[in-house]
Amino acid sequence: MAEQLHPELPPLSAAEFQRYSRHLILPHVGEAGQRRLKQARVLVVGAGGLGSPAALYLAAAGVGTIGLVDADLVDVSNLQRQVLHGTSTLGLPKLDSARARIHDLNPLVTVEKFPERLTSKNALDIFDGFEVVLDGSDNFPTRYLINDAAYLSGIPDIYGAIFQFEGQASVFAAKYGPCYRCLYAEPPPPGMVPGCAEAGVLGALPGVIGSLQAMEAIKLLLGIGEPLVGRLMLFDALRLQFRELALQRDPACPLCGESPTIRELIDYDAFCGMVPVAVPAGLEVTPAELQRELAAGRPIVLVDVREVPEWELVRLEGARLTPLSRLPGLANTLDPAAEIVAYCHHGVRSLQAASFLRSVGLPNVRSLAGGLERWAQEIDREMVRY
Repeated sequence: MAEQLHPELPPLSAAEFQRYSRHLILPHVGEAGQRRLKQARVLVVGAGGLGSPAALYLAAAGVGTIGLVDADLVDVSNLQRQVLHGTSTLGLPKLDSARARIHDLNPLVTVEKFPERLTSKNALDIFDGFEVVLDGSDNFPTRYLINDAAYLSGIPDIYGAIFQFEGQASVFAAKYGPCYRCLYAEPPPPGMVPGCAEAGVLGALPGVIGSLQAMEAIKLLLGIGEPLVGRLMLFDALRLQFRELALQRDPACPLCGESPTIRELIDYDAFCGMVPVAVPAGLEVTPAELQRELAAGRPIVLVDVREVPEWELVRLEGARLTPLSRLPGLANTLDPAAEIVAYCHHGVRSLQAASFLRSVGLPNVRSLAGGLERWAQEIDREMVRY
């Protein structure tokens, strides 16, 4: 009967009837719904924290084709949250690891790999033929790119984001609701919102948000329930609290507003202020240079601008803790005549600190290039790395 009512949908095999039996007895899914999922094509951008649970649950649900976009290799630091990967796949391309895991979970699913960074040049071609895109990215340029490419392609963008103990999700459904630009008209200044490598993230948090993204994709494909269109879901893991904010289309939105000006993809790195800027001469010092200066007995004040939990993990001998978040109030405790070297994990926050301290009257401040990570690689191989 289902094949007669929906001849355009692919039939289910006997093995699929068994595999998806718990779906088949659901009133909002049934055989027709499961055949619809088998026909579906969903693109997941990012095989990391959010993309891992999302891809696994899409595959388990029987979504016929899952596209994956990612150009990274599996690193041991990924395994705390990126459950698509394992110790046995360390060093492999994430997409190879992801496809093997997905096929182990459900060999009936087709995985299309796009082992490249999503850019303005390739996004529309990659999106072509997919019905839904799931945003598992971890940076603002890619989020704006996914939003704009999805809108121009006429497909929904299922958005998710995580930070430390907090997450959010929404569905930007092209012509049927507001887009990401209606929520965030302008990106934050570069460095204002640190990534997971700098700020950390609770390992189970992307499991919650990524699973919600997969659920929203399945609802959209089946045409059931009330998707998160025009709503922003906020999740606080520490309080285990969900909150919801109403979103409205911004009439002035340059993409989906009344007089749109964005009709093609733009330079998103430039839009988000991520274009590399030359570091002023003398603002950085390399680990080798700093080691020589310290060995020579130069009276250098080491200022650690990380947060307390990072300080407790590892630090340079003799350093003083002055977190970047508290630096404006602590700058007056530093000697303007002193020779200061600020450092952090990767050298990003310390550059901000050095620039700020110079601007408030401390001229002899430099930043440790590459931070403690580079120091551990080049100077102290026994140092704890995180």
